Amino acid sequence: MSEFTKSLLKDILIAVILASIILFFIRPTVVKQTSMQPTFNPNDYVILYKRAYSNKMPKRGDVIVFESSILDQNGKDKLLIKRVIGLPGDIITIKDDKLYINGNIYEEDYLKDGITPGLIDNLKVPDGEFFVMGDNRVVSLDSRSEEVGTIKKSRIRGKAVIRLFPFNKIKTFN
Repeated sequence: MSEFTKSLLKDILIAVILASIILFFIRPTVVKQTSMQPTFNPNDYVILYKRAYSNKMPKRGDVIVFESSILDQNGKDKLLIKRVIGLPGDIITIKDDKLYINGNIYEEDYLKDGITPGLIDNLKVPDGEFFVMGDNRVVSLDSRSEEVGTIKKSRIRGKAVIRLFPFNKIKTFN
């Protein structure tokens, strides 16, 4: 085997090891739907931090990707991107296009239309689960529906930490 071949194989091996280590912590994702507008648009390229909730719980306002019970075209659990709204034990009420958490109106400046349609009457978020909604509440399929419901922590695949594309809209998320 020539020195060039040995060097090339060594470089490839190092690249594969580095890529594996990086992908253990992050996951690239492309947004497909409009349910998170204006925060994310279709074809936005987002990096998820897969280990964000290994030792801690999601916070209200975190944008997460999770496995839903909705099946995709391949028969797998569809991944959805939504914002954490309700934490375990919270009481969620939606009436008159307004969101209430624990009896207090919850103001959100990131909503597309500024309203939260639907009717939820004092839903208590179960222990270990989260109530999630998209920022484009008029079209979002989220915890307001029976199809999605509240999300178990074990179904969360990561936290959105940075939008990489489009380049003129690069942004980090806490």
